Amino acid sequence: MKVAVFTNLYKSYSSKHLLSTIKKLRNKSIDVFLDEKSIENMGKKKYSSFSKYIESFSKLDKSFDFVICIGGDGTILRATSFIKNLSIPVIGINTGRLGFLAKIKAIKIDEAINAIINKNYEISERTLVTVLSTIKNGKTKKLGHALNEISITRKNTTSLITIETKLNDNYLNTYWADGLIIATPTGSTGYSLSCGGPIIMPESKNLVITPIAPHNLNARPLVIPDNTKIALKISGRENEFFVSLDSKIIALSNENMISIKKASHTIKMIELEKGNFLKTLRDKLLWGKDKRN
Repeated sequence: MKVAVFTNLYKSYSSKHLLSTIKKLRNKSIDVFLDEKSIENMGKKKYSSFSKYIESFSKLDKSFDFVICIGGDGTILRATSFIKNLSIPVIGINTGRLGFLAKIKAIKIDEAINAIINKNYEISERTLVTVLSTIKNGKTKKLGHALNEISITRKNTTSLITIETKLNDNYLNTYWADGLIIATPTGSTGYSLSCGGPIIMPESKNLVITPIAPHNLNARPLVIPDNTKIALKISGRENEFFVSLDSKIIALSNENMISIKKASHTIKMIELEKGNFLKTLRDKLLWGKDKRN
């Protein structure tokens, strides 16, 4: 078995869990691969005796059986940008805080590894969205994919921006707001939720459009089918705006039209328990924890 391990080494406590995970994988005769940056940050001497590694996660290929992410949800989001359309299943070991994606507690690493070896798990297919920008001369550029959300926000100004929005070439609305979020079901528990958006079950075939602090107070989040093509035209006092694809931020000029659609591939998340998402909601959002209940 061949496993790639991805972690956030900017946090000191991830180092301990990384070393523990590698040792446990090697004790099970599993080949472990780290990215070169992790090797450099942690010191090659520590791992050279029991770990192979690849130069960069851009060199992942379909020969890998799993990707294990040690950190929080942000670590998984960064890892998916390297996995792309390789269909390598991902499991998250949570050394962060909330953790809707990285759900396995660090103290249960052994249990998770045994489940992987014994194939005692389910796969949750997670929708991705892809973003294109088109300028006036018709030239189109692919900006990338996002697992959680695409957000359009103002740049270098406190003034609101206007976002003309079309769905399948039909005019929807022009939002006058700080920005706009297009979230997947996976991302519905993130930025969109904090802006008043609904929680969507991971297996739902939907996206949600959530305005950020809209001036027109009757502008509400809208749930749409995930096969809808979304077109955005942005204007404002500044000549540029920000597009965020999960943790990746790009500055674009107002001449760019933004197109958003469902990606042709998905990310495969490993689930160790049936109904795990419902349990995660209860645990992370403290549902039913009110002492008055």
